[in-house]
Amino acid sequence: MKENSRRNFIQKSAKAGMATLIAMPSISSAMAAVSNSHYYPAINTKLFATGFDQQPLSFAYAALEPSIDTPTMDIHFNKHAATYSKNVKEAAVAEKVDMTKPLEDVLSKISSFSAKMRNNAGGHYNHELFWKCLTPTNTQPTGKLLAAIEKDFGSLDGLKKQLSEVAKNRFGSGWAWLIYSTDKKLILSSTPNQDNPLMDIAEVKGFPLFGLDVWEHAYYLKYQNRRADYIDSFWKVLNWNYVNERFISIQ
Repeated sequence: MKENSRRNFIQKSAKAGMATLIAMPSISSAMAAVSNSHYYPAINTKLFATGFDQQPLSFAYAALEPSIDTPTMDIHFNKHAATYSKNVKEAAVAEKVDMTKPLEDVLSKISSFSAKMRNNAGGHYNHELFWKCLTPTNTQPTGKLLAAIEKDFGSLDGLKKQLSEVAKNRFGSGWAWLIYSTDKKLILSSTPNQDNPLMDIAEVKGFPLFGLDVWEHAYYLKYQNRRADYIDSFWKVLNWNYVNERFISIQ
């Protein structure tokens, strides 16, 4: 009896070991899928998840004067951005999207949704990020972020010059981005309309640290066709503290 029990135990242990070995590739594949995802889902959903509702500004419409004027902030936030939030929720209902999950989930597979979803999900995400990247307080990059900027762009001035050129040369409407790529580098990119680097259709993918809105509605009331002047003023109100938080979270 004891010998039979011992034999049964050995057989069961061997089967369990084989089951574990068979399961291991699946576990490894799942982990690889997460680590290779271009938008770092664990980070976005836990720390910087974006919902479908428009969040209130953390500053008054006049707070960014003279870099961004009061009428522009009012119209930009209450008309343009609010419409993106309204329309993305309509698209979500029509396309049976679970709005309890982060918007980043939709962006990562945007190619499977409608043009309405693409335009408005992108527009809502981009603006929700943009507001958080603005501040009336003077801030500067520090620590690991500053070190990474100096490594990848030579200096902070080097980054400003290069990103300003990307923004100025964006044909038509769109955005300029500083992103953290999957190969752990800071890189620049530009997207048309309301696309962004989280989308599976983006030419350059990565985790956005900040974006610069170069649609005409973001600057035309004050700067008219002087996009370059608007871009120069943007650097005076960029919230480097928030950008630093986003960068630190992915280290």
